[in-house]
Amino acid sequence: GLGAVTGFLGVGGGFLAVPALVTVLAVPMSAAVGTSLLVVGANALVALAARAYTSVHLDLTLLLPFLAAAVLGAWDGRRLAAKVSAGTLRRVFGAVLLAVAVAMGVSAVL
Repeated sequence: GLGAVTGFLGVGGGFLAVPALVTVLAVPMSAAVGTSLLVVGANALVALAARAYTSVHLDLTLLLPFLAAAVLGAWDGRRLAAKVSAGTLRRVFGAVLLAVAVAMGVSAVL
C-alpha cells in the first residue's frame, strides 16, 4: 500500500516510508532510512529504465551536477548521522517533515 501511495503521489520514500517503518513496524531509525533509500534507489532505476525507451532526452549538463551533489550529500549525511543519536535524528526528521508540510500547505492555499 505504501509503495502504491508513493508511486501515485510521486513523493520520496522518506516522507512516508520512514515514519511508517519506525512508528508502525518499530524498525530502528537507521534501518528504516536504509530500507527507504534502497526502495527509492530501486524505484529510480526502474523509472530510468522505463524512460530510456521513450523520446525523453536527458540533459547531461543538467543531470551531472545534481548527481554529484546527491553523492556528496549522501556521503556527508552518512558521516553526520553516525555522530548524532537516534532520538535527535527522529526529532530533526520530524521537524523537517513538518516544515515541508507547512510549506506545501501554504503553497497550495496561495
